[in-house]
Amino acid sequence: MRKAARACNMRAMDQQPAKTLFGLLGDDGPLAKSLPDFRVREEQQRLADAVADTLASGGSLLAEAGTGVGKTFAYLAPALASRRRCIISTGTRHLQDQLFHRDLPLVMRALGQEGEMDQVALLKGRSNYLCLHRLDGARDRADLGRKEHESLEALSIWSRRSDSGDLAEGPHLSERSRLWPLVTSTQDNCLGQDCPRHDECFVLKARQAAMQRRVVVVNHHLLLADFALREEGFGELLPQADLVVVDEAHQLPETASRHFGTGVSARQLRDFASDCLAEALRASAGVSGFREVLDQLNTRILAARAALPEGEHRSRWDPREQSAAAEALLDLSSTLAVINEQLETLGGHSRELDNCRRRGLALQERLGLFLQQDPEEALVRWMEVSERGFILHATPLSTADRLGEWIGNVPASWVFTSATLAVREELSHFRQRLGLETVDELVVGSPFDYARNAVLYHPRELPPVNAPDYVERFAEVVLPLAEAAPGGSFFLFTSHRALRQAAAYLADRTEREVLVQGDGPRARLLAAFRENGRAILLGTQSFWEGVDVKGEALSLVAIDKLPFQSPGDPLIEARIEAIRERGGSPFMEWQLPQAVITLKQGVGRLIRDVEDRGVMVIGDPRLMQKGYGKIFVDSLPPMAKTRDGEKVKRFLESLGRQAPEFEEEPT
Repeated sequence: MRKAARACNMRAMDQQPAKTLFGLLGDDGPLAKSLPDFRVREEQQRLADAVADTLASGGSLLAEAGTGVGKTFAYLAPALASRRRCIISTGTRHLQDQLFHRDLPLVMRALGQEGEMDQVALLKGRSNYLCLHRLDGARDRADLGRKEHESLEALSIWSRRSDSGDLAEGPHLSERSRLWPLVTSTQDNCLGQDCPRHDECFVLKARQAAMQRRVVVVNHHLLLADFALREEGFGELLPQADLVVVDEAHQLPETASRHFGTGVSARQLRDFASDCLAEALRASAGVSGFREVLDQLNTRILAARAALPEGEHRSRWDPREQSAAAEALLDLSSTLAVINEQLETLGGHSRELDNCRRRGLALQERLGLFLQQDPEEALVRWMEVSERGFILHATPLSTADRLGEWIGNVPASWVFTSATLAVREELSHFRQRLGLETVDELVVGSPFDYARNAVLYHPRELPPVNAPDYVERFAEVVLPLAEAAPGGSFFLFTSHRALRQAAAYLADRTEREVLVQGDGPRARLLAAFRENGRAILLGTQSFWEGVDVKGEALSLVAIDKLPFQSPGDPLIEARIEAIRERGGSPFMEWQLPQAVITLKQGVGRLIRDVEDRGVMVIGDPRLMQKGYGKIFVDSLPPMAKTRDGEKVKRFLESLGRQAPEFEEEPT
């Protein structure tokens, strides 16, 4: 264990953990005996021991575990062996499903707990579950087509035999479907105990089941929702736990920023108007004048969008510079107030209309929060504008204090783990983002032999990254390497514009299949990439993490630029200003650490298994020209390094024929 900072109460490095798990995860342990592909890893054992020690002491652990450590088994083994109550939070629903359906059953069987799967619950956010009451309402709508009504009927039939109501298990329904928001509930439109189908509610059943289970698998959004309920005094969504494991912990601070902020979107307002009209018609309430004001709301939404700048963009909100938009939003707020007044007069016609009024008041309050200007309030007001709509955000500048207070007030052991948390093996940047003062820290590297199996290539001949032809020159340098590779290649970009430029350059210059993000769903592109075995895939941010391609299908990963966040992004701009105002260095305190962590995510795509071999290309000349470039290099796995493109090409050509040796030259 390492000392995080002087303020941290750390154990000495040579102190033994409370319980060793070397036997559990060792050569003769139950996992090795029951799992054919299980490999003993000292790094995994060290992490597991640290988790067991944290559980025994009631403290908190911040742990980076490099690619291949097997961090999931490292925290599952001690958690399950202890038979203590545990909450596991992941970054995405996909990882939730993987944990619940694959990893947990494997480890439980190995530990002789296969008969206890009824003690494990998978709990998702309410928008993942079918709402029976809203399904009933959707089936009565006259504005839906024949195919949509057929889909609703299929959902109705499935709902009668489903135990969970999890839409991922039902008839195929895209999250982008018009039907999805019509058959699921939100916190705004849920009727709660007033719902006529309350006793059959899938969300309620899932939460009640989770309260009784020993292990509950959630995602970060749901974990933070539990924090909000505790803070507001409305009870607790999740059961009291002895251990909370936050996997993919690097995503938690940004998730918290979105969760603790507020937002109002054009879509929310349109859905509100649509639901108000539908419920008024269903309740046979007088709707003639009401319909007019609802139509006026839709007109005001269009006017607000027209007053905002054209195109798609994210920007800070400044009512002095955007006076026309400010006036349009004030008109929108006034119309919303009129609707809420009319909903009050319609009160008593139905529970649904009463709930519409609660929604309307909440929307009016959130819009008012966005429009008010309080210099003492640490909120960033910003906009996401698309061709047809907008989202108005009020986001906390920092969530560290609230996160730190929450973690400190929950009487449980905490484990935060990810493959990418450290900068030069230091975890102080991430610890500060969590608002933690007293925490144990551990960094365990990858068990993979990067020095033998991976090469880091930094081309000599590229121009500055702001040169007009930089992307084409980057693609020109990397393409011969992709052609020489026996397997496929990832080209990862820091912007969609660069991706499109590279796609245009490659279009007529290679016979290999070129797959481009945006040409189809990510899962479909990855499936095509694996099936082809020699394709070139171009991706941006969503391909930098969570993508796992093992074996010869991936031999080369090329990154165009060091992934510094855009200083023009409204949230980044505000954070930079805040650091500068208190006399700090925005670059060293924020921009550089964040870029290092993101780069590590991208580099982590290359080596995914012990037998994997390949080349990592980082094109950005600043890697060698700037002093901070060494911080990036020192934070990466210990790969052989070169600037000789021909040498790299020969290495790639030799892959698959033999176990190649690469002699690193001085750089």
